[in-house]
Amino acid sequence: MSFIAILLALLIEQARPLARSNPVHAGLRAWALSVSRNFDAGKAHHAWVAWSLAVLLPAGLVAGAYLLLMQWVGWPLGVAWDVAVLYITLGFRQFSHHFTRIRDALDLGDERSAREGLARWQGVNVGELPRSELVRHVLEYSVIAAHRHVFGVLAWYSVLAALGLGPAGAVLYRMAEFVARYWSRPGTDGAPRASEALRQASAAAWTALDWLPTRMTALCFAVVGSFEEAIDGWRFYAQRFPNDNVGVLLAATSGAINVRLGGEALKPNAGDPTATGLGDDTDLADSDSTPGREPELAHLRSVVGLVWRSVVVWMLLLALLTLARLLG
Repeated sequence: MSFIAILLALLIEQARPLARSNPVHAGLRAWALSVSRNFDAGKAHHAWVAWSLAVLLPAGLVAGAYLLLMQWVGWPLGVAWDVAVLYITLGFRQFSHHFTRIRDALDLGDERSAREGLARWQGVNVGELPRSELVRHVLEYSVIAAHRHVFGVLAWYSVLAALGLGPAGAVLYRMAEFVARYWSRPGTDGAPRASEALRQASAAAWTALDWLPTRMTALCFAVVGSFEEAIDGWRFYAQRFPNDNVGVLLAATSGAINVRLGGEALKPNAGDPTATGLGDDTDLADSDSTPGREPELAHLRSVVGLVWRSVVVWMLLLALLTLARLLG
């Protein structure tokens, strides 16, 4: 059933992507803000209570609804619930329009529009970024986005679905990522949205939850890309990035498509209400570059192929596991 639910969710999301301004995401922002205001007292134990309420409670409610539907109503509604939750948490169209707009601008030689698109996407100061550096940043942000919106969700969904908890893993992963990002940034008034203790707790929990999915994605990129170079990049260059999980992902990507990644990071626009970036400021902090060719437009096409081949591998594995379970 997991294979069918994922396939249907991806197809629906491609045909009718979830709008950026939607009541689900607005509700999640209100929920995270309410939890931090009411349960964040600035102490470590309060921080973990707040994080558990913000992340574990929604995941538990989703799992409970799935179990009730499967046991008391029937599997068709259970699968429908699976698809609905995956549609909200999983998919390329939640970020791919940014990538497509920037790539098309670069195709036309309109670097100014490409810079503006990157600035709007990530809420960063782009300035007069050279073309190769612009391509590098787009590659890095796109790979991280593909991992966090697709492969990381698939990993945790698959793990908890195998335990009979339905789409709880998808909610767990996306909520952990969301609150770590949301609480790390100031509000529109410039005031912190959470205490230092809560920011540290949510960042630590997110790093732990993303540890295994990141390595699964890196391994998948190695399988569908240049295997030896990707593994070498993972082993020898991941430590050049300040964020361990991001380092593994980008170093493997660098080897898989032979491109130089890493270097000077773009600085965020503090308190930018339009920012839709992918994590806290340490994710892509200044680092040493990996070896590889200078980033160029062809690498954007290469990374698209890398990601889609990885999706095919994931779907084939899930199809085989589903078939084995049915035959067993």
